[in-house]
Amino acid sequence: MTLQNKLDAFKADFEAGRPPYNVPASVIETMHRATAQLIASGAASRALKAGDRMPSFTLPDHEGRPVSSSELLARGPLMVSFYRGVWCPYCNMELQALQAALPEFEALGASLVAISPQTAANSRKSVRENKLDFPILSDAGNEVAAAFGLRFALPDYLVELYTSLKNDLPGFNGDPSWTLPMPGRFAVGQDGTVLYAEVNPDYTRRPEPEEALPALRRVSSRAA
Repeated sequence: MTLQNKLDAFKADFEAGRPPYNVPASVIETMHRATAQLIASGAASRALKAGDRMPSFTLPDHEGRPVSSSELLARGPLMVSFYRGVWCPYCNMELQALQAALPEFEALGASLVAISPQTAANSRKSVRENKLDFPILSDAGNEVAAAFGLRFALPDYLVELYTSLKNDLPGFNGDPSWTLPMPGRFAVGQDGTVLYAEVNPDYTRRPEPEEALPALRRVSSRAA
């Protein structure tokens, strides 16, 4: 089953209120409204695209160790995946799919990192619960996400909904801003050029990990 098929199956169960989910229709309607508003804003069109230069970054991993994009690129191409947090089931399924694809990335000499705004403690939870062998980096305030063109502020009505559901983003992220990244996946060549980019303002839609492989193969074959 593809990643998107798994996400679609979860979404169908969640929105239908099938056990163990019992979500009022008004909650689903508010989530749909927020997604439609983000899509209509055109924010995704302003994110980094293939051919752009990736902004360099240094962020702490889940153990608090600094991870530098320049050091990773010195070793080979880089896969960067932005996600919302350990509280998001769609993100956790995506992380598991990336873990399954990790050997294919590594066979092409590529490193993989995932970036979220959550605290290191929540990143450790991501690593533990999803059995990950790649670093989870903490992007406080979504500053690196903003440099990639991914950061957006939640509308007030969605903040109210999250608060009522006790989905405490300030607590998860150690940041009061109520911002998130749009999910984004980027393959970057050793010169810092974005080779592949996929950004979707609909958080229930994620690209298959394998979609980045052709771009990585092209740079791998040139280096051989």
